[in-house]
Amino acid sequence: MAAFDPAVAVDVGASPSQPAAWYCDQLERGKVIFFGNVPFDFPQEDRTFLLAQKQTGSRLHKNISYRPASDALNGVSAGSPDRERMHSVMRKFSSESANFVAGFLAPYGGMLKLDFSSFRPLEEQGRDLSLHKRNDLLHVDAFPSRPTHGGRILRIFVNVNPSAGRVWKLGKPFHDFLPKVAQANRLSPTYRGAAGRALARVAAGVGLPVPVRSRYDEFMLYLHDWLKESDDFQKNSGAREVVFPPGCCWMVYTDGVPHAVLSGQYALEQTFIVPRAALVTAEVAPVSVLESTTGTAMAS
Repeated sequence: MAAFDPAVAVDVGASPSQPAAWYCDQLERGKVIFFGNVPFDFPQEDRTFLLAQKQTGSRLHKNISYRPASDALNGVSAGSPDRERMHSVMRKFSSESANFVAGFLAPYGGMLKLDFSSFRPLEEQGRDLSLHKRNDLLHVDAFPSRPTHGGRILRIFVNVNPSAGRVWKLGKPFHDFLPKVAQANRLSPTYRGAAGRALARVAAGVGLPVPVRSRYDEFMLYLHDWLKESDDFQKNSGAREVVFPPGCCWMVYTDGVPHAVLSGQYALEQTFIVPRAALVTAEVAPVSVLESTTGTAMAS
């Protein structure tokens, strides 16, 4: 981990050496929190099983995903002999990682919302994907079907690969780059009007799969695509290349740190939504930065 600049990452080492609120603050300000080993129960037999999995290059199922709230597994065919075992491995990984994060980031308390987890068995380098789906271009995360209304997207990753690092690029944090980008460029997200948002709420209330997005969610979806489309940002943002070595674990707010995955195979990930009220440094949250930059309330 010595290759990581302290401006980019915090190496926890063998055990936490700072109060939990300090780690929350560092994450919220755009740092990566790095663990040389997985800091929760992740049995070797589960790692071995995952490394034995082969996934096609299908655009439909690039990942295997698990939804803890409904205990649903996607991306593995119903007739697969490995489906039950994969379900068990993903369920355990989600539970163990969630228990760890709840304790390690104690100030978030019971406000953490457990979102999806995924297993990514494909080699990232050289994948044939459309521009907006490419992982090797710098972007910030936003979920089209799961709006956060200003809540933050926290993710914890494990590089399951025993022999190869996972290579990322990491850019400057949101509160640093967004005001400069907004000043230098004409950013023009399309906001759904009040009537449209009201209709979406009605539709969602009767069970229709219609996301109820705030202005914040619409801006972040727009920004995700804009950053990938911007050659200038991709080349001149000051992003740094980092390598997450075999067997390591890291966490980062992927809505607030532009990131790209250049290479790597076999990674696990668990996502959390952290509400605005839980943050310890709320003024650097993307929703706060956008409200300050645009002069517009964004979370409604």
